[in-house]
Amino acid sequence: MEDIIILGTDIHALEVIDIIVAADKYRFVGFVSGQNNHPDDFYGHPVLGGPDDMNKFISIKKIPMHVWVDRDDKDDWVNVISPMSFIASSAIIGRGCVIYPNCFIGANARLGDGVFMLSGSIINHDCVIENSVTITSGVSLAGGVKVKARAYLGQNSSIKQNLTVGRNSLVGMGAVVVKDVEDNATVAGCPARILTR
Repeated sequence: MEDIIILGTDIHALEVIDIIVAADKYRFVGFVSGQNNHPDDFYGHPVLGGPDDMNKFISIKKIPMHVWVDRDDKDDWVNVISPMSFIASSAIIGRGCVIYPNCFIGANARLGDGVFMLSGSIINHDCVIENSVTITSGVSLAGGVKVKARAYLGQNSSIKQNLTVGRNSLVGMGAVVVKDVEDNATVAGCPARILTR
């Protein structure tokens, strides 16, 4: 069993430890903080260093949290996937993705690097999720949806088939998206409407 470190410390990182243990593929050894000035532990787990210490961990597998996803040093990134999720055999998943329990990823779906997918989310067939997208709990994407880089999909939001959610956009909790979302926009409501651009 190979060692793995979590890049970044936030409350979700504690849940990622549990997913690592449940998947029984890697052995969690500690965190690397997103800051060089950091405590020695995070909720009782060791913090092994900060960004300036990355050369010490070149051969260790890594899973990034949100603070790390836009970095270029992805060579040792691996995916952490709950064994309680379903991923179609034709789906393609990039590097450094976290898939929580009870998620569904359908046929021909494609996920980029650093996608963070919380519990009970659904990515249906032929969806394309670009790098560094956050998909929170209970999100449902109908078939053929494209979500561009660094978008954030709020809890229990739904996206109609064949739409595009723009780069750096935010979809509010419970939103029902029935039209394309522009880059850098915030949308909310049922049906979703633009709040900011």
